[in-house]
Amino acid sequence: MKFGGTSVKDLERIRIVAEKVKKERARGQRVAVVVSAMSGVTNQMVHYCRDLDPQANPAEYDAVVATGEQVTSGLLAIALEAIGVPARSFQGWQIPLRTDESHGCAAIEDVEGRALRACMDEGVVPVIAGFQGVDVHGRIATLGRGGSDTSAVAVAAAIKADQCDIYTDVDGIYTTDPRIVKQARRLERITYEEMLELASVGAKVLQTRSVGLAMREKVHVRVLSSFVETDDKSGTIVVDEDESVEKKLVTGIAYSMDDAKITIRQVPDEPGIAARIFGPLSAAGLNIDMIVQSIGADRSTNMTFTVGKGDAARASQILEEMRADIGYGALSASHNVAKISVVGVGMRSNTGVATTMFRTLAEKGINIQVISTSEIKISVLIDAEYMELAMRALHTAYGLDAPDGVQA
Repeated sequence: MKFGGTSVKDLERIRIVAEKVKKERARGQRVAVVVSAMSGVTNQMVHYCRDLDPQANPAEYDAVVATGEQVTSGLLAIALEAIGVPARSFQGWQIPLRTDESHGCAAIEDVEGRALRACMDEGVVPVIAGFQGVDVHGRIATLGRGGSDTSAVAVAAAIKADQCDIYTDVDGIYTTDPRIVKQARRLERITYEEMLELASVGAKVLQTRSVGLAMREKVHVRVLSSFVETDDKSGTIVVDEDESVEKKLVTGIAYSMDDAKITIRQVPDEPGIAARIFGPLSAAGLNIDMIVQSIGADRSTNMTFTVGKGDAARASQILEEMRADIGYGALSASHNVAKISVVGVGMRSNTGVATTMFRTLAEKGINIQVISTSEIKISVLIDAEYMELAMRALHTAYGLDAPDGVQA
């Protein structure tokens, strides 16, 4: 059972979490718990570090920002003991959860499950600080955004848990964002691949690292709310494709407002030009997403691509510095764009998904600027002002808001 920051934001919420753990044990389950920091605590720790030194030593930065989870794990263990549930807290280094040395965004290399299993064998609930591990030098290393989810999946794999329940502030995974599309419906099941694609293109429920780890380790992940009563049918289970009873043409629609579009015009049409453009951007650590190249009549091309909004200024600077070398004509950047993606494993064996998308957007007068595809995903870039209209229209076009209850 993993509980996020909003689920443990104060002592009253921690008491509620303790009762949920007690109830699960009463059902005959052996339980391990992973917790995030109380809501807002990690941001405060980051603020302290940045105020002292914007370029703080990464290892010391991790030592500070990991403290929120340590506090929560101890408090929840106390709350459990207070209601008669034997419990003890574990920090990442005590498990140990071993990571590489990439402080702030460390990757998990190994989780030793013996101490946790021994604790559970004695009838004690281990309460584990998420988001943190220990590197080869014995230093605390944090896992980056979504790190507690990743911790939970890694622990579940290490102790060979039947399931990893992620308790959050939503009651499952929906066909799209219900704040935008009121007809959005909760899914009972979704495949690892679909969830991975949705997470990568803007869905905020689970982070890509935790989903990728769950897929590799074959850990069933269930997303459910910590704010309502739950049972075995609550939430959404993320499973292998072979366990998905029905492969819908489109399972979900996601959006992202975090991209910027950069266009360089009158680029020489010659071999190797793409490598000369994108090589330096990659070397600078910039992640390029959608790319489209259009051929002009004057033996030149226009090259359009997307980067994160936070990286747009740096990307433009690098390209301006390379103007003489590349020999392009003009550069423009736009932050006023939205990426819309439709995802579904059913695309593998069905045609017409792209046609439906393009026709639906055309009928609403929405111009497509860039297109990218994968085996189970189609993404388009449009003007940001049309994002909500596009989401609602596509949700209807793919039959996702038919009033027939929760999907299978």
